[in-house]
Amino acid sequence: MPRPIWTGSISFGLVNIPVKLYSATESHRVAFHEFEDGTGQRIRHKRVAEKSGREVPYQKIVKGFSMPKGKVVVLTNDEIDAAEPHKSRTVDIEQFVQLDEIDPITWDASYYVGPDGEGAARAYALLRQAMEDRKRVAIGRFVMRTKEYLVCLRPLGNALCMETMFFADEVRDINDVPGIPGNTQKRNTRVGGRELAMAGQLIDGLTRPWNPSKFTDSYRDRVMKIVARKSKGQEIEPVAEGEEPAEVVDLMAALRATLDAHKGGGQKTGAGRHRSDRPARPRAAAAAKATGRRGRARR
Repeated sequence: MPRPIWTGSISFGLVNIPVKLYSATESHRVAFHEFEDGTGQRIRHKRVAEKSGREVPYQKIVKGFSMPKGKVVVLTNDEIDAAEPHKSRTVDIEQFVQLDEIDPITWDASYYVGPDGEGAARAYALLRQAMEDRKRVAIGRFVMRTKEYLVCLRPLGNALCMETMFFADEVRDINDVPGIPGNTQKRNTRVGGRELAMAGQLIDGLTRPWNPSKFTDSYRDRVMKIVARKSKGQEIEPVAEGEEPAEVVDLMAALRATLDAHKGGGQKTGAGRHRSDRPARPRAAAAAKATGRRGRARR
């Protein structure tokens, strides 16, 4: 059973709803340790002074900023505390918006919000139901561990879910990304009607109901299988490098070949595929390579 990581209340107007916050996700990523080759001794990283090379004890480490011309500004703990947000135990709702107004790029971490006690359950259910009926989500702020967060509260089933969000100045401007059609590249980006129709057919053919349980971390599974085999003394064969994908020159031919391959059931999507279990080059890729050669010959 998850343990609450924050206890407080949701506040909007004169209404306060006592709640508890629970992490909605947990990482299962592979975590490697570092060892000395040949001895198996664990590697430990130490904090050392840059010039002297001496190890510095934790209590002697201070925080600061590097300024131009090598100047360093050191801040004391009291000075840092003075800049911290006012500590409170409330999620202060500032406005309600439609969910589709928020781009998911602004979301950071997810939390489940549960009512704190039977007395809070009715007000909790009222807020959730009212937002669901009006198709609105709440935008607010709260402080956790000395940091202020911008958050989105949204109905999720019978509960409320809270997403911490990046502030606007933390999201990079997409117009700064090079190579995006319409930004710096204007030539050869027009889409033909036949190409668009064929791409639409491909999308329709690959459309399925969303089932997240179908997608697992295949890299983690392979690593753990290798660890299990090597712990038993088995040899691990190196994996040959896969072929680089062919450059697509004739887009229509590549789309047509891809559709043909999917109609025949001979090609899977690239999601989750690893080069060690990649099948022989499918017809679509072979056709793309062939059309590329023909395209270069025609020019």
